[in-house]
Amino acid sequence: MARIVFLLLGFGFTALGIVGAFLPLLPTTVFLILAAACFARSSPRLEAWILGHRRFGPLVRAWRENGAIPRKAKVLACSGMTGGFVIFFLSAHPGLWLALGVGAALAACAAFVVSRPEPSP
Repeated sequence: MARIVFLLLGFGFTALGIVGAFLPLLPTTVFLILAAACFARSSPRLEAWILGHRRFGPLVRAWRENGAIPRKAKVLACSGMTGGFVIFFLSAHPGLWLALGVGAALAACAAFVVSRPEPSP
């Protein structure tokens, strides 16, 4: 039963990752990392497919091996968070405390991303 649950979660995370490749504010690699972890517990063939993917495989492998994020991905992630906050702020017109809370949460996420090591060449 657990194998089926992990398989379904893996497919769901893969679908979110694919959608994220086309939507600018939805992350891709995070969902593929989660999908690979689920497939590791349910389908070695699908896990190997993600790890061997020409575009996303190196990012997933770098995270799995060292918790590493490439510099370009860090810039894109932080830019996406900044853009998302600007869109939120301008479209939702939040109150001061909500804007500060969302800004603080995004700043903490950005700090985590920036603090990760970069993969070795």
